[in-house]
Amino acid sequence: MRVKKMIYISLSSLLGIMISYIFHAAIEISYINSTDVTKWYKHLGVGSCALPPYIQYGLLAIGAVGGVMVGFHWWRIVYIEKRHWWFKKRLNGNNN
Repeated sequence: MRVKKMIYISLSSLLGIMISYIFHAAIEISYINSTDVTKWYKHLGVGSCALPPYIQYGLLAIGAVGGVMVGFHWWRIVYIEKRHWWFKKRLNGNNN
């Protein structure tokens, strides 16, 4: 059960990071459209980004930490409290 929880939390953290990249792109597009960008930064050592490094790394950290928090929250709901729809379906005797 421990490995299952670790995989669950890791995958939710990965999901949080991927969502943070979507927000990063949206913020960068609006930043580029609203200002005259003169300085480009490397993003994690590769590529170019108009956002300052503290915003780049901040969004990444927020995504990772947020994903871990969501993972722990949903682990508690699904596996500890058993409030998931699948468990309710099994309790009602409908195993289809």
